[in-house]
Amino acid sequence: MMELYLDLLSSPCRSVFLFPKVVGIPFEFKHVDLLSGQQHSEEFGKISIVRKVPVMKDGSFILTESTAILQYLAQKYSSSVADHWYPADLQQRARVDEYLSWQHMNLRAHGTKVLLLKFMYPLVMDSEPPKEKVDAAVEDLNQSLKLLEEKFLQSKSFIIGEQISLADLVAIVALMQPIGAGMDVLEGRPKLIAWRDRVEQALGKELFDETHEKIMKISSLKSTLTSKPGLALMKEMFLKQFR
Repeated sequence: MMELYLDLLSSPCRSVFLFPKVVGIPFEFKHVDLLSGQQHSEEFGKISIVRKVPVMKDGSFILTESTAILQYLAQKYSSSVADHWYPADLQQRARVDEYLSWQHMNLRAHGTKVLLLKFMYPLVMDSEPPKEKVDAAVEDLNQSLKLLEEKFLQSKSFIIGEQISLADLVAIVALMQPIGAGMDVLEGRPKLIAWRDRVEQALGKELFDETHEKIMKISSLKSTLTSKPGLALMKEMFLKQFR
């Protein structure tokens, strides 16, 4: 059976977890605890030299990068996966690919940065994050949300039309990062709120809530984070990135 190495704190991992669940592709969930630094272990290094999640192991074939995994699964199981997820139509598929290419350095990157600064930074560094860094991250995130709404969604029900696609799936999990940090990124954005509700309905509320339980309860990690072996690695990362 295909194996997926994931930690659902990670938005790319959540997209890779959700898609096969929704469309009925069987897999074995292999948890990799990012906060404990398990991705840096010798054992995980044998699976992926990249030492990041998600990772897919399909027989002897190993694939990294969330969007590559999603595209692989949609095409491998195209006979049973509904076409709207990753359309055969050239232009419709190009629209999905356009969003997937854009989001890495935009919505996903900025949403994750807000989570790191607002929630993780005070815990790891034992001090408040630099205000100018937080303000810049929030401004970048707001600009990405504006583009999601005005360029990609426009007046459509979903990003490429009237049915959900991989683009919507990847977008919604990215939005949940800053929401998990306590920032209501959808406030004053009724179009995005309605879109979020449609995506949640298409995925199934129970599955959606299950997938996002960990990120929505991230505050519960406060009491245990300081004892995690991965803390020193995170501190080193923050010193490089935010100082």
